[in-house]
Amino acid sequence: MDTIFLKEKGKTKMVAHRGLSGIELENTLAAFVAAGNRDYYGIETDVHVTKDGKYIIFHDDESGRVANANLRMEGSDFEQLRKLWYLERGTDGGYSDMQRPLCLQEYLRVIRRYEKVAVIELKNPMKRENIFEIADICASEYDTDKIVFISFCYENLKILREKLPAQHIQFLTGEITDALIADLKKDGFGLDVAYPALSEEWMKKLKENKIEVNCWTCDDPAEAKKLIGWGVDMITTNILQ
Repeated sequence: MDTIFLKEKGKTKMVAHRGLSGIELENTLAAFVAAGNRDYYGIETDVHVTKDGKYIIFHDDESGRVANANLRMEGSDFEQLRKLWYLERGTDGGYSDMQRPLCLQEYLRVIRRYEKVAVIELKNPMKRENIFEIADICASEYDTDKIVFISFCYENLKILREKLPAQHIQFLTGEITDALIADLKKDGFGLDVAYPALSEEWMKKLKENKIEVNCWTCDDPAEAKKLIGWGVDMITTNILQ
């Protein structure tokens, strides 16, 4: 793990992307525990709504990249997804029945154990009742002041704001525009942006508008140093610490 710039972080907070996915398989219990045992501010994950209206921790829309069968998250029941076996990291195509996909509550309990900030991506457009239920589950398991919700779907975040008016929220995107900055300022959202899209000039505009900036997914120490120098608030990373 590269800690070359550790002393230069200043106020920039580090978030472990899908857990410590540079070492353990993403979004698994092992990845979350590995991040929890290290000096990360937050631990990021991804939540899908299953076909039967439950909440599964998984990044992709389909499971085939990291599991022994290819099931669609939104097209499968929760118990079908729980029976998946993950690929064992570092093996030649082997699978492990020791780690299965987690539910939202299990992720939150790991975060609570290690007293980290939960960074939860709402995957794909969701119904209002599902977003409200996710908010209720989070509130029942953890302090919502220690949760950041993120999504590529702006409408998801607007619905969440109705439920949790003071919630810490960031919009995920791969580009920045003046119109977006105006919307973020109006709605009280932070920005979670692909780091190559951020420039020093954009960072100045965002600071002027008092918009929090998180950058994903930076694993290059030199790039991280640059972002820190610009004063980004958070860096989401697979491996840097």
